[in-house]
Amino acid sequence: MHTTMQRILTRVQKPARYVGGEYNQIVKDRAAVDVRVAFCFPDTYEIGMSNLGMRILYGVMNAMPNVWCERVFAPWGDMEAEMRRAALPLWALESHDPVRDFDLIAFTVGYEMSYTNILNMLDLAGVPLRASERTGLHGLVFAGGVCCTCNPEPLADFVDFFSLGEGEESTVEVLELYARAKAAGWSKVQFLQEAAKLEGIYVPSLYDHAYGPDGRLASITPHPGAPARVTKRIVRDLDRAFYPVHDLVPSTEIVHDRTNVELFRGCIRGCRFCQAGFCYRPVRARSVDCLTETAEAALAAAGSHELTLSSLSTSDYRELPALTDRLLAYCDGRKINLSLPSLRADNFSRELMHKVQTVRKSGLTFAPEAGTQRLRDVINKNVTEAEILETCATAFAGGWSSVKLYFMLGLPTETDEDVLGIADLVYKILRTWRETATARKRGCHISVATAYFVPKPFTPFQWEAQIPPEEYTRRQRLLKEHMPSRSVDYKWHAPELSRLEAVLARGDRRLGPVLEWAVRHGARLDAWDEYFRHDVWMDAFRACGVDPDFYTGAIPEDAVLPWETVDVGIGRRFLLRERRLAYEGRTTPDCRQRCAGCGADGLNEGVACHA
Repeated sequence: MHTTMQRILTRVQKPARYVGGEYNQIVKDRAAVDVRVAFCFPDTYEIGMSNLGMRILYGVMNAMPNVWCERVFAPWGDMEAEMRRAALPLWALESHDPVRDFDLIAFTVGYEMSYTNILNMLDLAGVPLRASERTGLHGLVFAGGVCCTCNPEPLADFVDFFSLGEGEESTVEVLELYARAKAAGWSKVQFLQEAAKLEGIYVPSLYDHAYGPDGRLASITPHPGAPARVTKRIVRDLDRAFYPVHDLVPSTEIVHDRTNVELFRGCIRGCRFCQAGFCYRPVRARSVDCLTETAEAALAAAGSHELTLSSLSTSDYRELPALTDRLLAYCDGRKINLSLPSLRADNFSRELMHKVQTVRKSGLTFAPEAGTQRLRDVINKNVTEAEILETCATAFAGGWSSVKLYFMLGLPTETDEDVLGIADLVYKILRTWRETATARKRGCHISVATAYFVPKPFTPFQWEAQIPPEEYTRRQRLLKEHMPSRSVDYKWHAPELSRLEAVLARGDRRLGPVLEWAVRHGARLDAWDEYFRHDVWMDAFRACGVDPDFYTGAIPEDAVLPWETVDVGIGRRFLLRERRLAYEGRTTPDCRQRCAGCGADGLNEGVACHA
């Protein structure tokens, strides 16, 4: 380790974030590999090491004999200050080599508020921010993740190419192409032109965006040889896909310090606000045999005390009873807790409840999202008040006394009656506890959280306006005034952060200068309350002549959308139909009951969704 680095580490919080050396980390001989990848997560170590996608791709890349992939995380503020003071460039954990020495710099991007971290990490590494300023084949920057798949345009000035969709297969193809290009001495332009021919690879420099007099995007013109639309990649057979069994064991506390097994990808539900539910389609599941073998091997390798079955909607996995029986047979004797997050109120059973409380009883979490049935129908939540109360009664009768509930404020068509419906539902849950609870000594504790609705690309609500911050604040106060104070802990999201998230989610290439200005003037770690600086962002918009309200207003249904170059498998006609059904208050059944014709099965060679 560099002497300056050692000296700095004694002056910062949690130095273990920056040194590597974890059990199961992968170290290779520099001279024995052809391609080195700095795999960057644009947030802190604790967040990045909890990200399953990063762990999967770390294993995929390092399984290639000629590739060495190393991890890089965003430093906390104290560490960044020390690095800049000592002129110490950002480094990778495995080798401690500077990021600027790597062939490729990859980012996985899961949320919009990490965009400034991407630019700040490049700046810390001494790498030019703009793609146009990086002229050679060395040090190319590429990115993937749900944000890049759904709308890569705000980052188009800074990223050389994007990997759209799931990267287990496409990343291998990209690295093989790069190894060939490096050996043959290709130019950057030549490599990017060839990369654009790979399925799922989007090269923004090969597309021209033109704007009309009204400020809206007027046209997107691909260069010769570039596809008009780039289709996201999916893994069709998850049983055969790579999974990180011999996973990294963090050397310091992380957010989700446990073993994860992924049940399935996608979601059968079709909630009209949920970007992940649409963009991860089609639904593809792992078999019980595969999951059992993976879980047992991963637990043995990592020594975890908790196993989490992860998905967008865990209780929708068809074979969940059989799977939990097999996993509990392994976990019970070893005092390993089996955790089932992302449960739904309409299929939570007493049998399942008794299974998950065998080792350790934890709180239950449900997301009704809206307080009235009318609004739940608008958003296609497909859960009734009776089902919510029945689920709570089942939990309270089984010994639970703690429930977390998530809602949104500002959903399309929402009225004050809908807002007050949240408080009314909470009162009914409290009454249900009094009528059914078996564990009364600790009392009932209900946590309620409300988020500020953000319209996202590739959802039926992508054309909707976001309510103004002052209206969101009024509705939040209205709810707080009517919320039962005893036994209820009510939290809400700050409007400024969600407002900016909406701008970045539906933004176009004109946000590139705004991002750069904001970073140059101190924006970073925006997802953390202690670092988010709303004033810097407002100054950035003014300095660049960009009106943020333009991106949060309603979008005409016939407008050219910045993300139209991307094909996630969901047809525009389907999204418009779902939007109209929302305004009619009509629901669409889940994918098991009836195929809604979204088009995602076309990505899976016509195989129907299943889980």
